[in-house]
Amino acid sequence: MASRPHGPFLKLWGPILAGTFFLGVSACGKSVPDEEIIEEPAPVCVKTKPPEVRRLTQCGPTADFTPINSYQGEFADIVQTREDAVVLIDGRCTGTLIEASAGPVVVTAGHCVGLGDRSLLVFNFEDASDGDPLVTEGTVIEQSFAPDYALIQLDVLPPVTPVLLSTVATERLAIIQHPRGRPKVIAEGRFLDSCDQLVYYSDLDTLVGSSGAGVLNRQGHLLGIHTDGDCDQRGRGSNRGWTMDAIVEASPYLQSDDIVER
Repeated sequence: MASRPHGPFLKLWGPILAGTFFLGVSACGKSVPDEEIIEEPAPVCVKTKPPEVRRLTQCGPTADFTPINSYQGEFADIVQTREDAVVLIDGRCTGTLIEASAGPVVVTAGHCVGLGDRSLLVFNFEDASDGDPLVTEGTVIEQSFAPDYALIQLDVLPPVTPVLLSTVATERLAIIQHPRGRPKVIAEGRFLDSCDQLVYYSDLDTLVGSSGAGVLNRQGHLLGIHTDGDCDQRGRGSNRGWTMDAIVEASPYLQSDDIVER
């Protein structure tokens, strides 16, 4: 059963493993002359290779994260009904409990875990927490690099509401995450493009530990899973993830009817 973490257990959440990142080549979207490109070139769709250790993916000179329980931004009307489903996985990645016809499961990035792994998951790991942390374990029942996702079936379901799935992008997106394994925060950014089963977003900060976090649309539904990035501290580039449409298509466990908003 779920339980509260105690002293020795909390030591597990210190060191964070290096983030992973995929490279790719093929272009997506309209090409534009170099002189028309100011800060954000057209997004680039990627074809995946095995994960490599890459740099962090902070967009711009500052990391614009807000602790989840002090957030009052654009997504404030939906964030408190979604954030309970966000979980720290093995102290190094983020996941989200999602609704599925076969039963709720946690979805995260495939490069965070291995098939058959037993993972340790902590819900409600927050600053100024609105409830006690809940710790449980789960088994990785699916894992893939392309699309980059994994599903974890929990031993004990926490008393939280799973997030619904969507294929509908909105102008603004948000990611609730555990950067560097720290207490839960939220970051916002602008939707750029979708192509080749990937969704791109700009000015939306992520760090090591954010891999696997859900990309939420304005309705608070899960549009995708954050996996990769190439933002820099001058605000150029974009971060990206795999769409839930691509993940559902690849998954034996998830069904097309699990996507409630198209």
